[in-house]
Amino acid sequence: MKYSLLFSAIISLVVFSGCKTDDEFDGPSLNDLYGKFSIVEPLSASVYDVDFGTGQTTFFKASFSKNIAWKLNITGLESGAKKEITGFSNVLDATNATWNGTITKLPLFRIEDCAVELTFDTETDTLRDTLHVASARINEGFLLSDFEDGVNPGWQSFAQSGASMSFAVQTSDSAAQGAKYFDMGGVVDWDWLLGYLYLPASAYGATTYPLSANPDEVFFNSMIYKSESLSNGILLFQFTEDDNGDGTFTSANEDMYSIQVTLSENGWSQLSVKYSDLATLVNGSPATPAGNGVHEPNKLSQVNVLFLKNPSSGYAHTRLDYLIFTQGAPLVP
Repeated sequence: MKYSLLFSAIISLVVFSGCKTDDEFDGPSLNDLYGKFSIVEPLSASVYDVDFGTGQTTFFKASFSKNIAWKLNITGLESGAKKEITGFSNVLDATNATWNGTITKLPLFRIEDCAVELTFDTETDTLRDTLHVASARINEGFLLSDFEDGVNPGWQSFAQSGASMSFAVQTSDSAAQGAKYFDMGGVVDWDWLLGYLYLPASAYGATTYPLSANPDEVFFNSMIYKSESLSNGILLFQFTEDDNGDGTFTSANEDMYSIQVTLSENGWSQLSVKYSDLATLVNGSPATPAGNGVHEPNKLSQVNVLFLKNPSSGYAHTRLDYLIFTQGAPLVP
């Protein structure tokens, strides 16, 4: 009898010592799995008139009866800009639902009202709110142009005398940033070149651009538009360096790096390229640099934007917006 009692005590000790307390429970709680979902605190924002241009942010607040996968969508009512924030929790607060004016999808937000919508993966409830952007977020970097002030008088531009030619700043609600962009399009059946923009550093009051000497720290960014029915356009960006510091670029013995972009994604998309990744191109193919072969962004004297197409391919069109150099990382719009 004594042995039976001792054995039972040992078994009980083993069984109970192997059980976990509620605090140690692995996986989702029963309430999260089977509990009824309800809204405890409705959706609201910490700041309803948010001034992103001064570095201000806003965060969204709400709470629910259980943890759940949620999605917060913010849409600019004029720009169509979109920001998406997702999470899994029973509360929205500053730790998981802060917005600093960035986007998930182009275009950029501008001064405008925004619709806010909170939805849930497994529930039909939708919470809605609105807020106002008092000023858009300011991105750090050296801005070549957002075209809001038109064409810089220090630039050089050219357009062929073809048909339906458009090489000019346009004002439209469909700009990637602000209200203006540079429109490029036309038909030329005797040449690959439709037209170009040359942006010398002299247009900004210097002989070279104010960039870091480290090519791994410098990024060139631009927003590019493709019309849904047109895929024949090619954008060629060229970067000429004044290797010897004489104030001019000599193609025979100084470096020119390039990137060639074939239009493939409909609507606005962002181009971001590290300066050290730029190549020397001749007729679209890699070639040996004519200068010292060292990427030196601090010696960059001019940026060229050429719009090309196969002469037999008919009408081509694109839009250009928000050309900016950033340091340390690509542009986060």
